[in-house]
Amino acid sequence: FYFLISMEWREKGLEMRKWVLSGILATEETYLSHLEALLLPMKPLKAAATTSQPVLTVAQIETIFFKVPELYEIHKEFYDGLLPRVQQWSHHQRVGDLFQKLASQLGVYRAFVDNYELAVETAEKCCQANTQFAEISEVRKRVKGTVKVTRSTLVLHDLLKHTPISHPDHPLLQDALRISQNFLSSINEETTSRRQTFKKGENRQLLKDSFMVELVEGARKLRHVFLFTDLLLCAKLKKQIGGKNQQYDCKWYIPLNEMTFQGPEEAEPLTIPQVPDEELDAMKVKISHLRSEIQREKRANKGSKVIDRLRKKLSEQESLLLLTSPSIPLRFYNKNGKVMMLSILNYLCFYFINSSFPSLQMLTSSCIKLQTVHHIPLSINKEEDESSGLYGFLNVIVHSASGLKQSLNLYCTLEVDSFGFFSNKAKTRVYRYTSEPKWNEEFEIELEGSQTLRLLCYEKSYNKTKQNKEDGDGTDRIMGKGQIPLDPQSLQGKDWQRTVIPMNGIKLSMKFTSREFSLKRMPSEKPMGVFGVKISTVTKRERSKVPYIVRQCLEEIERRGMEEVGIYRVSGVATDIQALKTAFDTNNKDVSVMMSEMDVNAIAGTLKLYFRELPEPLFTDELYPNFAGGITLSDSVAKESCMLNLLLSLPEPNLVTFLFLLDHLKRVAEKESINKMSLHNLATVFGPTLLRPAEKDSKIPANPTQPISMGDSWSLEVMAQVQVLLYFLQLETIPTPDSKRQSILFSTEV
Repeated sequence: FYFLISMEWREKGLEMRKWVLSGILATEETYLSHLEALLLPMKPLKAAATTSQPVLTVAQIETIFFKVPELYEIHKEFYDGLLPRVQQWSHHQRVGDLFQKLASQLGVYRAFVDNYELAVETAEKCCQANTQFAEISEVRKRVKGTVKVTRSTLVLHDLLKHTPISHPDHPLLQDALRISQNFLSSINEETTSRRQTFKKGENRQLLKDSFMVELVEGARKLRHVFLFTDLLLCAKLKKQIGGKNQQYDCKWYIPLNEMTFQGPEEAEPLTIPQVPDEELDAMKVKISHLRSEIQREKRANKGSKVIDRLRKKLSEQESLLLLTSPSIPLRFYNKNGKVMMLSILNYLCFYFINSSFPSLQMLTSSCIKLQTVHHIPLSINKEEDESSGLYGFLNVIVHSASGLKQSLNLYCTLEVDSFGFFSNKAKTRVYRYTSEPKWNEEFEIELEGSQTLRLLCYEKSYNKTKQNKEDGDGTDRIMGKGQIPLDPQSLQGKDWQRTVIPMNGIKLSMKFTSREFSLKRMPSEKPMGVFGVKISTVTKRERSKVPYIVRQCLEEIERRGMEEVGIYRVSGVATDIQALKTAFDTNNKDVSVMMSEMDVNAIAGTLKLYFRELPEPLFTDELYPNFAGGITLSDSVAKESCMLNLLLSLPEPNLVTFLFLLDHLKRVAEKESINKMSLHNLATVFGPTLLRPAEKDSKIPANPTQPISMGDSWSLEVMAQVQVLLYFLQLETIPTPDSKRQSILFSTEV
């Protein structure tokens, strides 16, 4: 059995080789076209150089086109050799000899790289003298030897990753990778910073020190800043090598008597480079994953080396998050340049632009002894043993409330935390004019590293003159709030757990289902229904390209749900979702009327439930491993070639339905400023629903003893599923089935 599994995964790896090689061919075609564009004017220019009126001198021609013909011949030979092998692809096909030969000719690149700056400079001068050379100048800039070798090295990494050790190509690819890496190492240049002198201050004392963020030519750098009685000093902590003592390297300083401030109204407009929310969310997911893995290793009593390695990774991720988070500027100036200061939590963080770099060796060295803040403000530096939270689905029934002193119009909202921030997940209907509301509404709430369920009770305000879309429920009066810790042990069972929140005696029932078990596929008990039935069966029966349920749900959401805060993330009432499910399954003719009268979150929940209950996910069992492998490819061209052609390999009903949904999700994200749903948020919601491994490939344990958290191996699959969907959401255009290219290079018959 295990032999069969290993053989199957081996074949999947070999299939990924084809996609990587297809991307290489696309890259080579582009590179050859650039080289051809350079070579096209070379012959007439050479011929004119020997006449009485040369356009360029022989020396200029030799400089601009140095080694270009040789590079063209090398890559033409490589392309011509690779193309027929990919066209006649099989798992036993060999390509290692082509890569080994290409790597052995990197000496030509060495000469090309050494001449690159002079060639570009010469081309630009010719362009200034004669604008007809503008195109040659631009193409010459694009043909970079180092970029090409770097990309080839990344591709070799991808090929090796999907080439079994037993394959004849493996040693040849390893040799080619070694040669490429050595070449890149040999052309790395060392840079040295400028040094200046600084007059030592008298009676100087340290007042405060902390960590900071510095902006250096658009890049953020984590620094340590020291405020002395007479100056502000910014330093970088050097890496310890060979047991040497800890040392600082001074980056800049500002005498306090030369520093001035300006208020926001005085300063010119300022644009601070922002990191997209989806990138910050991805960092938080990695941090949560690493924290839970550390806890798992501690429980398993693994060796300290494993835990130390994980703690190091966690420190790196938290440092990256700390580096990218600051965004509130406070600017001050000195005669050497302009500085911006940012505040993050309790720490002072700075941006710096265009200042001098003094050599403050004695003062900087003394900072080691003077520093009062010894650690970057990361949780890894704290001794905490906290839970990493739950991942999955929490069913909550809000029953009733009692003990209110007066009759009011009441409703409740349910919130859960994720990475330390609470977000609204569900909202009950308003129970009109009562002191003992009985909602009895059930919600399914998605948990992402959650540890606490919070419930807030509001009195509904019907004063429309005070309320607008931006305010939402801001004019409603909060009557009370309470919270319940989400304990994995108490929620482990399959039974409902009933509890009472002391605030107004609100009664709740809860039941937790870990994410992987909620995604288990259940065959439909109604062959003529919609839920749990293959999408191809439904579209064939309906004689449509997109299932009716998908079209109806998206149409209703587009009509009145595009500005709904948290659309697709906020849960609808479970009974409403079940009612819609039954209506679609029984082909109820009044389903459109039902939808128009229901909360839009219930319609969104019905759509998600439909995709979740498909017997085979939209991206299919067969292609899922390839999508998961393709998203990890290092080379962007190979990744795009792989992902697009895998997408176009989906069965037509799956493909058309996905493209229909994708366009809708992009339109939802266009309203992000109102509905708070970014592309990343939407990918997080739909990724694990549209992409799932086959049952035999799933990493779900057969008999788990406790709720599974993100520390387990299946969580890596969840992150890959999110990344795959996010990749397609971020693409500007995707070919439609009608424009599908019938190229033998990208055939799925392997």
